[in-house]
Amino acid sequence: MGGNGKHRWKISFYHRSGSSPRRQRPEQQPPEEFLCPISGSLMSDPVVVQSGQTFERGCVQVCLDLGFTPALSDGSVPDFSALIPNLAIKSAILSWCRTTGTDNPQPPEHDSVERIVRGKMEEKARELGPDIRVSERELLKAVAENPPVIFSHAATEVGPRVNHFNSSSSSDESVIVAASPYTPLPLARRPACLSSGSSPSSGDIADSEILTQNPNSQSSSPEEQELFLKLKSNDVYEQEQAVISLRKITRTKEEARVSLCTPRILGTLRPLILSRYSVAQTNAIASLVNLSLEKPNKVVIVRSGFVPLLIDVLKAGSSEAQEHAAGALFSLALEDENKMAIGVLGALQPLLHALRSDSERTRHDSALALYHLSLTQSNRVKLVKLGAISTLLSLVKTPDMASRVLLVLCNLAASNEGKSAMLDANAVEILVGLLREENVDSEATRENCVAALFALSHGSMRFKGLAKEARAADVLREVEERGSERARDKARRILQMMKGREEEDINWEAALDSGGVSRPHYRVGKDVFGANSTNF
Repeated sequence: MGGNGKHRWKISFYHRSGSSPRRQRPEQQPPEEFLCPISGSLMSDPVVVQSGQTFERGCVQVCLDLGFTPALSDGSVPDFSALIPNLAIKSAILSWCRTTGTDNPQPPEHDSVERIVRGKMEEKARELGPDIRVSERELLKAVAENPPVIFSHAATEVGPRVNHFNSSSSSDESVIVAASPYTPLPLARRPACLSSGSSPSSGDIADSEILTQNPNSQSSSPEEQELFLKLKSNDVYEQEQAVISLRKITRTKEEARVSLCTPRILGTLRPLILSRYSVAQTNAIASLVNLSLEKPNKVVIVRSGFVPLLIDVLKAGSSEAQEHAAGALFSLALEDENKMAIGVLGALQPLLHALRSDSERTRHDSALALYHLSLTQSNRVKLVKLGAISTLLSLVKTPDMASRVLLVLCNLAASNEGKSAMLDANAVEILVGLLREENVDSEATRENCVAALFALSHGSMRFKGLAKEARAADVLREVEERGSERARDKARRILQMMKGREEEDINWEAALDSGGVSRPHYRVGKDVFGANSTNF
């Protein structure tokens, strides 16, 4: 059991066993800035987070997977929304190791880091009192105790409408730097049903848009009272007129979205979302999409039990209603606190099915909803178990879906379960084949395809052999020569990995500048609108 402990390191890389012939003297202990604040160990892959502190990358990833942000010794709370390789600290650590005769640090074992992080989570829970985190079992129990009102859909509902999707919008690309070289950041986008080309339908809603500041809302108002009384009326026509009015108000008055998102209004919308009357149903869901644009409303809407209703519409609603249901799920999925709940409540399978919808808007928003939901590890695991990999890979050659589907695949490839499933499903050959196609619909698709291959190559011993079998080197060399800057950088790094070069040969600063994937933004006139900046 002797030796210098080189292969027995768990967390504390700078410690040695008692039998080591090169036992460190006290003055040779590493400087505090070389130690990860989470694990207390010498860092092998230090990264700077958004708030300025430096951590071991593996420790940050475990915290992100567990949805936990630890408080540091000085009381500050780090921001893990972006990770930047700290090359200066890494170089200093390696230099210190050479000077002191210490072996270079190795990445910590995942299980060891997870035990440390879970221990910190338990400490925080004890400090705060009873655990207020909601488990999947509790979420499902809450829905069972407060079930949504379910109505069957009438055969007389309106059929598919003419699609007014703004095809030119997909050509406007805007680069967003990813949080890591292979995991994309959430997109700041709005549902397609809110695009400027959207048909008002069912209520002749005006096309003008009034964007105002969002003041503090009051809990009740004459406007809210009037809408509430009409929405709860037994007269179906009066209900339809009320919900059309609500849709118009929440579209043209940004401040009204918060003031009208009250328990009474939401309570009257719930049965209307599954109404047999298509005018009432369509406008109720469109109103919900408008309400969901405001960040304070997103969690409230999910906790009010709307996700099961939207899922039901996505499964059996009219074409127009399905478009709005997909848009609502996409908008709600932008909120981190909603991601796990939406997955637990069963939205993943219907969203996967909706990727093959006849409506381009439904396909578009379903793909983006899946993208944001797959940023959470629990949803990645669910998607893999649902067989999402084969569905997504079958759609990568669909011109209008390829770029968005590849976004989801990039997220899945960043997890061990997704990466293994993709490699088993022949993803390398499929993606390389897509790069060989001369008629790839956009540069964004090509860039996202290379990003997906890069995510698969990271930490995978199988990738190299599969890439050689798919003759990926020739394709990647062509991308390296003729592709965009981001695609060239990813292709170069994959080729380096295939040649067996050491990680130190990779220019991580250039990799960061390259971003993770391409993300299109809708443009209306001269302005770029984010997910919560437009109305319908």
